[in-house]
Amino acid sequence: MIKLDGSFGEGGGALVRIALALSTLTGKPFEITNIRKNRPKPGLKAQHLFCVKALKELCHAVTVGDELGSERLVYEPHEIEFKNLNIDIGTAGSITLLLQALLPVAIFSDKKLHIKITGGTDALYAMPVDYFLSVLLPQLKKYAHIDSEMPKRGYYPAGGGQLNLKIYPKYSLSIINELKKENKRIELLEQGKLLLIKGVSHASKDLMKAEVAERQAKTARYSLSKFNVPVKIESEYSETLSTGSGITIWAIFSIGDEINFDNPVILGVDSLGEKNKKAENVGLEAANNLTKEIESKAAADYHLADQLLPFMAFFGGKIRTSAITEHCKTNISVIEKFLDVKFGIKENTIETINI
Repeated sequence: MIKLDGSFGEGGGALVRIALALSTLTGKPFEITNIRKNRPKPGLKAQHLFCVKALKELCHAVTVGDELGSERLVYEPHEIEFKNLNIDIGTAGSITLLLQALLPVAIFSDKKLHIKITGGTDALYAMPVDYFLSVLLPQLKKYAHIDSEMPKRGYYPAGGGQLNLKIYPKYSLSIINELKKENKRIELLEQGKLLLIKGVSHASKDLMKAEVAERQAKTARYSLSKFNVPVKIESEYSETLSTGSGITIWAIFSIGDEINFDNPVILGVDSLGEKNKKAENVGLEAANNLTKEIESKAAADYHLADQLLPFMAFFGGKIRTSAITEHCKTNISVIEKFLDVKFGIKENTIETINI
């Protein structure tokens, strides 16, 4: 039984999500205590419980402590039975945070999977869906073909957003121990040449009259014009259960004259609208953050580094990121407890060793 301290390092919910994914894949049970101990409201939140519920359904796990507010969880997985999932979080709980637990498992399925999740598409302290689709998923194309559809957006507090994924894995769980022999490493070291900047500025339809999406996009576009590359930011409105807005933008680079589609260099950031926060400030915040990422000369933004760690653990890799966060260090500590892999960190470069 692997023992985890939920207050270690960054001490957030990612520790639980990564442990759930790797435990399900490896069959190694774990116990975690002090879950989110340093948070204002410690213990498991609804979104964490949906991670437990979804993976429990796939591997018939035996659990103790999977209840709201619990600061201790025991998870004992059994053989995985891959099947389609339809999950309704019921609130604006983040769809992408749930996928942080589900996706590393789903890409090793022995058959095509359909996953439908209803919840929040754009939430505080969570990867927005546009980042997930346009920054993270391109890195995973060599492991699985993933079709996506987002019929609805969902803002806080009501949620109601939807994301549908069709996952066609290229590697099954049965060959998981052979992956070290495959040349499918994640290699993101050189930023290369900036080709263009893309993005999506979005808002609920009740903000259309105020032109919130256009104002967010216009401010970001103006700020990023200094890079002298095309800046293509779409503006869109959606019928939603709650009022909300946000913007996600990403920079696309080439190595030499072409984009490396096996290891694409895409840096992404986002900014979320809030009450009494001007649309122009939302757009400017995103633009300033993307400027910092571009000027860092890194080949992976620091959020992407966090998301790629579980996949690097299986396939190997070396990435240069803009910053090594406590979040990143915490994730590494969990991964190393479940898998026969070590990560080396030198300055802002992360590399798998012994793999």
